[in-house]
Amino acid sequence: MASSHSSSPVPQGSSSDVFFKKEVDPTKHIRTVQSLPDVCPKEPTVTDQHRWTIYHSKVNLPAALNDPRLAKRESDFFTKTWGLDFVDTEVIPSFYLPQISKEHFTAYQQEISQREKIHERCKNICPPKDTFDRTLLHTHDKSRTDLEQVPKIFMKPDFALDDSLTFNSVLPWSHFNTAGGKGNRDAASSKLLQEKLSHYLDIVEVNIAHQISLRSEAFFRAMTSQHELQDYLKKTSQAVKMLREKIAQIDKVMCEGSLHILRLALTRNNCVKVYNKLKLMATVHQTQPTVQVLLSTSEFVGALDLIATTQEVLQQELQGIHSFRHLGSQLCELEKLIDKMMIAEFSTYSHSDLNRPLEDDCQILEEERLVSLVFGLLKQRKLNFLEIYGEEMIITAKNIIKQCVINKVSQIEEIDTDVVMKLADQMRMLNFPQWFDLLKDIFSKFIIFLQRVKATLNIIHSVVLSVLDKNQRTRELEEEISQGKNAAKDNSLDTEVAYLIHEGMFISDAFTEGELTPTAVDATSQRNASPNSEPCSSDSVSEPECTTDSSSSKEQTSSSVTPGGVDIMVSEDMKLTDLELGKLANNIQELLYSASDICHDRAVKFLMSRAKDGFLEKLNSTEFITLSRLMETFILDTEQICGRKSMSLLGALQSQANKFVNRFHEERKTKLSLLLDNERWKQADVPAEFQDLVDSISGGKITLPEKKSGATEERRPAEVLIVEGQQYAVVGTVLLLIRIILEYCQCVDNIPSVTTDMLTRLSDLLKYFNSRSCQLVLGAGALQVVGLKTITTKNLALSSRCLQLIVHYIPVIRAHFEARLQPKQYNMLRHFDHITKDYHDHIAEISAKLVAIMDSLFDKLLSKYEVKAPVPSACFRNICKQMAKMHEAIFDLLPEEQTQMLFLRINASYKLHLKKQLSHLNVINDGGPQNGLVTADVAFYTGNLQALKGLKDLDLNMAEIWEQKR
Repeated sequence: MASSHSSSPVPQGSSSDVFFKKEVDPTKHIRTVQSLPDVCPKEPTVTDQHRWTIYHSKVNLPAALNDPRLAKRESDFFTKTWGLDFVDTEVIPSFYLPQISKEHFTAYQQEISQREKIHERCKNICPPKDTFDRTLLHTHDKSRTDLEQVPKIFMKPDFALDDSLTFNSVLPWSHFNTAGGKGNRDAASSKLLQEKLSHYLDIVEVNIAHQISLRSEAFFRAMTSQHELQDYLKKTSQAVKMLREKIAQIDKVMCEGSLHILRLALTRNNCVKVYNKLKLMATVHQTQPTVQVLLSTSEFVGALDLIATTQEVLQQELQGIHSFRHLGSQLCELEKLIDKMMIAEFSTYSHSDLNRPLEDDCQILEEERLVSLVFGLLKQRKLNFLEIYGEEMIITAKNIIKQCVINKVSQIEEIDTDVVMKLADQMRMLNFPQWFDLLKDIFSKFIIFLQRVKATLNIIHSVVLSVLDKNQRTRELEEEISQGKNAAKDNSLDTEVAYLIHEGMFISDAFTEGELTPTAVDATSQRNASPNSEPCSSDSVSEPECTTDSSSSKEQTSSSVTPGGVDIMVSEDMKLTDLELGKLANNIQELLYSASDICHDRAVKFLMSRAKDGFLEKLNSTEFITLSRLMETFILDTEQICGRKSMSLLGALQSQANKFVNRFHEERKTKLSLLLDNERWKQADVPAEFQDLVDSISGGKITLPEKKSGATEERRPAEVLIVEGQQYAVVGTVLLLIRIILEYCQCVDNIPSVTTDMLTRLSDLLKYFNSRSCQLVLGAGALQVVGLKTITTKNLALSSRCLQLIVHYIPVIRAHFEARLQPKQYNMLRHFDHITKDYHDHIAEISAKLVAIMDSLFDKLLSKYEVKAPVPSACFRNICKQMAKMHEAIFDLLPEEQTQMLFLRINASYKLHLKKQLSHLNVINDGGPQNGLVTADVAFYTGNLQALKGLKDLDLNMAEIWEQKR
């Protein structure tokens, strides 16, 4: 390994050792004597002899690193550069290299042994070259010694006598310029100098002659080969002359006529091409007038297509035509002018489309003109035309409201337009029916406006979608064509490669030709696309026209139909990407949403301008409900047209609805408060209309019945209110409260947006009635407010029955609101649960109050009871009298079940007091006289109590009054 990277080995032997040591001496740089070539080379110069070559290298880095004779490397030499790891690191044998042993060289040794034997035999036969080498060495040393006598200045490569320094060095003139009698000496010196130079010349000539003698064999060989070459060239010249004569005869006999025909055909084809080119130039020359004609008829797409085609022809077919050098820039300027014209035309179209009379049934104005404008704008990537349409929509919406107000005000004679100048002030002078008709007219005009906008935007949207669909189909077609080409290319390559291998051609050439073939095939297929087409000639279709048609054939068109029935021809030269087209389609939809928002915003401003003087807040329920329904209908219509609900008008309606709800609630709460403050808590007659009102709720649906003017006068008021078969004795306030509750529920049906607010307000109203009635009856507030002398049991029972009637309708009210709430709002229904609990607590407190009244009476009467004659005692007579009065007061007001439960509680209180008094009197159940007197009184009490109406089957269980005998 090391020897392969080192210099050539040094020959052995004493004489050769001395010779080669002088050759490699670095101080002398004398080249090694080599064998002469066939042709005498150029004699090396002194500069070449001193140039360093790779043969001067004695050792290299791989040889030094792989020298097996060194037991240990000089570590500090290597580690100084590469680090200590260079010495210690062991190289791990590669797993991919086999282990080489002597057996691997066995075959080589067997093969080379025969050659080595032959080499040794030839070496013994040939005479040794020592003598030649010594003679050559001696001659070389002698020549070198003679040449050393010649001064070095003559050996310089830049030796020139015209240099003054060189001339003075060679010819020292100072020896010849001495004055005086030294002429003989100068003549001798010059003669000596001439002899010296002649001697140098002889030495050089001898060496040159010697070198020539050494290379004489090469000179003679070169001369011999020169004569042979001259003979060969002479024979070749004669053969070429004969070949030329034969070719001239063949050319004259066989080729001149055919070539003349070919030249004529070529000339004819060139003339046809020139003629077709001139025709094409004439056609292109008519581009500008044709574009002007198209623009005069608003055919912007056709003008743009013509400009694009002309630009393509100028770049491909007519490139370099000097007369058309300015046409390209003129067409570019014309294209910019068309862009401005299309934008101005679209602005004019938008204005005329949106501002035409709204009574016109035609929804789309000049659909073909719109389609042409949109195609032209898309072709030129002018995608901001939607902003122009949006701005025109805002102006049109303002004008619609203004024109409607002017028309309405002009129809009313009460408004003097000369006195009231401002249109807003004139509009505020309208009463509600007039203003409502104006609002209805504005909403109807807005609906027609939105329908027109939607129809126009649908046309634009269909154009955009047709372009997008064409782009996608074109891309799919290109992918299919590319896949077909690749498949055809693979098949043709496989077949052609197999054939070429069979014929003995190179595979690389086959692939090269295979790569070029599809291109040529495509070009041929494009030229021969029409099998029935005739070749281009002066009488048929010209060749440049064919080229133009083929170039323009890429602009294939596909047709689709707009919603209005207009065919859309989509060309392939649209420069829009799918992303841009999709974004434009989204912008069209957003513009439709914007149109709805614009109408709603203008309607909100119209409402707010009328609401400045509190006009809307003063509306009654019927008027506000009518207004609310009109606004909700408009909101639904716009949502159906535009596909999205606008929130501005809905928010304004909600705001006005909240104000209406507040006023609605405050009015009814104030009304209820006045009714309660004037309520004397006496049973009131029930008019027939209230009974009809209650009957309308019997099916679970809350609706206000229509008033029956004729039948109501004939029907008399009833004493009680019948609800689902039960009789309710009520006060007049409760009847009006039920009507108010139904008005709340009806308002929710009329204005669904206020459901939650109405629920809260109704809850507040029911709580207010409960708390206020409690203050007036249980809290005896009616004594000061109304001037009642006392709160009787009849007042308490009547109050309890009124509360029970409200509790009966709370589940119905809850179901009514639950059906109109969103699922996430169901937690608001807990208000009804709290109200029901409060009412039940109030009813329980009234019952407890009635029991407490009798309890205090029992305590007062029985504390004076004495067991003595007569029987029944005066105490028990008085107790039975008070019980009868209690029964008389509540029996007609409360149901029989409640009466029985109340008297059971009163009886329990009676037994407790009687038992306490008997215990105090120490009267026990022993069968004595006192026991008999008490038993007689108790029997009298029981008999009188059970004799009351509805208490006959009451289980009084009076045995519990006696203590057990001890």
